[in-house]
This record gives sequence, C-alpha cells and structure tokens, in this order.
Amino acid sequence: MTNTEVKRPSVVVLGGGYGGLKTAKALDDVADVTLVDPSDAFLHNVAAWRALVEPSWIDKIFMPLNRLLHNGRFVRDRAVAVEGHKVTLASGAELEPDYLVLATGSAYPFPAKSAEADQGRAKEALLGAHAALEGSRRVLIVGAGPAGLELAGEIKHFMPAKEVTVVDVNPDILQGPFDQELREELKRQLDKIGVKLVLGSPLRSLPAATPGAEAAVEVTTEAGETITADIWFRAFGVRPATDYVRGALADARDARGYLTVDERLQVKGGDGVYALGDITTADRDTAGAAGRQSEVVAANIRAQITGEGEPQAYEAGPAVILVPLGPEGGAGQFPDGVTGPEATSSIKGQAMLVEMYSVHFDAPER
Repeated sequence: MTNTEVKRPSVVVLGGGYGGLKTAKALDDVADVTLVDPSDAFLHNVAAWRALVEPSWIDKIFMPLNRLLHNGRFVRDRAVAVEGHKVTLASGAELEPDYLVLATGSAYPFPAKSAEADQGRAKEALLGAHAALEGSRRVLIVGAGPAGLELAGEIKHFMPAKEVTVVDVNPDILQGPFDQELREELKRQLDKIGVKLVLGSPLRSLPAATPGAEAAVEVTTEAGETITADIWFRAFGVRPATDYVRGALADARDARGYLTVDERLQVKGGDGVYALGDITTADRDTAGAAGRQSEVVAANIRAQITGEGEPQAYEAGPAVILVPLGPEGGAGQFPDGVTGPEATSSIKGQAMLVEMYSVHFDAPER
C-alpha cells in the first residue's frame, strides 16, 4: 500500500505570549506547528495587578500551554540561538522549520511579569507579594505609565486604607500619543481615591529593597522631596527578549534590542523569518498590538502554505488604551475620543479580558 499522506509544512513559534499563542493557534489546522516556551503556562499579565491584590484571581491568569494546540505540539524549552531558520534550544535540540515566527516578548518587573518559568512557583511568588502588600501601610510605585496607574487603582480599590504614592521623572502621567483629556480624567480619579502623584523630578536612586517585598523604603527626588514607604513596585523597564538572534537577524536588532520588520512583519534580512509583538519596531508594546500582528503573520504564512489569499501588511493603528483604576474606575482613549469609568469598567475593568484568552486553551491535556 502506498502512503499518500502529504507532509504538512512545519512552523515553529518561539514564545507563547499574546502574539505567539494566537499565531500558533491560527496555523494549527494547516501546518505542523511547534510552540516553544520556557514556561508551562501563558501568564495573562494584563490581569497580574488584579491577582496581586485579589489572590482569587491567581489561578485565572495562568493558562496551560499544553492545552493550546489540537494538532501541533508544545515544547517547554528556550531558544539560545537563532540564525536563519535554524533554532538551537537550551536543551541542545535543534529545529529548522519551513516557517519561523519570533514572538519571545519582553521582560518586565515582577509581578506584572514573572521570572519564574514554573507556574507553581510563579503563583507562590504572587501570593508572597500579596502578603507583603497586605502587611504594608505605605506603598511606593515608581512609574506613572499605564502599569503604575493601574496598580495604584487596584490597591486603592481592594485596600483603600493604604497610602499610595506614584512617582515619575516625567512632568505628567501616561507618556505617549494620548489626548491630554485622558490624563486629566485619570488624574481627577486618582486624586479622588487618594493616590498621591510626585512628578517631574528623577529619583536620586531607586530603593535598595527588592520590589514587592516588605521593607523600609526611602527615596529622594532631585528636587529634594523624600518619600518613605513599607513596600515598593517598579512599573517601568520593558526589555525585548532578542539576545538569541544571530547572523542577519542580529543585524536587524537596534540599539534597544528591537527587531526591524517590514510591512509583512518579516525580519529585515531574515530570509522569511517573521517577528511580532514586543520584540519589533512595528507598533507600541501592547497585548492588543501583538494580537493584531499575529493575525497578519498567520494570514501571510497561511497564504504561502495554501496558495490562497493575498499577502497582508500591518499598519499601526491610532492610539487606543484602557487604563482601569480598579474594577469600577479608570478611563480610556479610542479613535472617537476619551471614555470614562463606566465604559472602561465594562470593557476591561470587571473581567480584565480573561475570557478573551482563556477560550484558546480548549485542547485535551497532553
């Protein structure tokens, strides 16, 4: 008997974050997909601050990567070198797929992201940080971007007696391409719930204490203001994870570590290697942008595999953001203007978009 089964093209996706998981899932029906990630679970870090202040959320934000793919496979490992289509993993295994997608994401201070690859240890770390926060009276947050503001709002909603101070070197909150109306609305709400903002002067040094641990904290701004606290959190410092790229791929890496991609999200000079999410120059570092980029990458690879459909180009959209301040507060910006707490709560603040991602993990456990 002749074996007439046609071997499906192989796709390796490095990284099981927001963009990587959606790309792998979208190609699972037309390709032999291998998803590689050092962690055993996807961490829905959009809701990490909620899990910090309300531990009943912790189990909701960890989703098992071995339940993502119905046909493909999940390999728990880490890329240490990628040159062209050849991937060398920390285990020593080598992969050389027909299509390669780099979606390794970025590092960010705990607890928004975890340094623990094992979800059990990551959950324990979150519980430890929650206990430290519960035992503290005064909280310092360094960074007045979306993460720092969200954290302040979560703490004041679930632990209203805490004294929360947010400091930032910039003269205003929420740096970026946003309307001033949005900043003013967020500041109005922050003032109402009792969050103190110290803006416009750098700190002479960051606290020596470990972020998220209960300890005596004292910082002084260059302007001379001293802030004391019992715990502090670092809410700045995205670092793209691209140190594994070699050869022509490394040539596409800029001074900050981001990879330059073309309109189809192929790494420049990378011979058909795709990249998306926080590691590229394509857009701002957000879960939403990574998700939209995954659609373009998956569509382009699918078109190459099936011979159907036209190549797609990615265009960064207008500035869109939702900044919850607890389940009931916050504000956001859409193309048609700024929205207040009611819409922010309904769209994001109440459920923190958990179901938008949990629905992907529907494969039998393997």
